[in-house]
Amino acid sequence: MDRTEIASAVEVYRGQAVAWLCDLIRFPSVQGHEAEAQAYVLRTMRELGLEAEPRPIPETLVEDSEYSFSDDRQPYEGRPNVVGRLESAGGGRSIILQSHTDVVPAANWDEAFQPRIEGDRVIGRGACDAKGQIVTIWVALAALKDLGVRLAGPVEVQAVIEEEVGGNGALALIRQGCRADGVVIVEGSSFNVFPANRGAIWFRARTTGRSTHMGRRHEGVNAIEKMVEVILRLLDYEKRLIEESRGQPLFARYENPVQLCLGTIRADGWPSMVAGECVLEGGVGFLPNKTMAQVKRELWEAVMATEDEWLREHFELTFPKLHNDAYQIDPNHPLPVTLNEAVRE
Repeated sequence: MDRTEIASAVEVYRGQAVAWLCDLIRFPSVQGHEAEAQAYVLRTMRELGLEAEPRPIPETLVEDSEYSFSDDRQPYEGRPNVVGRLESAGGGRSIILQSHTDVVPAANWDEAFQPRIEGDRVIGRGACDAKGQIVTIWVALAALKDLGVRLAGPVEVQAVIEEEVGGNGALALIRQGCRADGVVIVEGSSFNVFPANRGAIWFRARTTGRSTHMGRRHEGVNAIEKMVEVILRLLDYEKRLIEESRGQPLFARYENPVQLCLGTIRADGWPSMVAGECVLEGGVGFLPNKTMAQVKRELWEAVMATEDEWLREHFELTFPKLHNDAYQIDPNHPLPVTLNEAVRE
């Protein structure tokens, strides 16, 4: 079988792929609202001949040390992962192909869930991240079936939820025992194969002060002013993190391969009152040369290096939301090597 035969078998599904993708985009599958999209995925997998089933997520997952909380956490009842399995002839290695149906909210985009076609592009929320990737998996398996190819090893297709808030859907499947010889996370990558990826952690910094009326401002302690010191120290830490990450294998081409982002800030009180509390939330991206535990410790140490005694005693740093470690596998491992060869062909 040559590439031309494979390409022809895939091309047959061009129109069907567009229809599948448009259907998926129409589901506004933000966190807590993935049920209809997952039902569609389950039905389609079965139509393609996969042994597919919903995998309910237990509420006890929130007790897992790797769980990522979010501001909009919803009960898991009625919001399962979906897993489909394609059995094999036997004797080969197994593989998991995983992508996700959940999408981020579409603020200020009224037509986000109304797909439209412009030339060769389908536009809508989730088209590239990552409903298009689910469709890609379906097309690949359908084409192989039409060609009469029976794989030597089993394929497991996973459509997970809550990828956008930290990967809780994938975590649930891991805890339920899903394993394979190889795993491919199918995301939009412009046909690049990534055997390594940065980690990411969201932090919450809190300063407390002593609130007073503005007329007695100098008798109070302003939590916002204390947070300014925190921000400056965090930005200095980012510079250090960037320097320590330069030249890392597989990331050397990026000028700034790591980042510290200041995302939201809020304070309590009244415009004419000295703020008694200030909360800053942000994120840090880091490479495999550091562990998540190291980054947490270094963030704390960066702030605690201050000479401000009040700040040292009235500062809190927590990590209640997204927290993913970086990873790296040998680029000469058969899985990335095979994928790169396929991309070149």
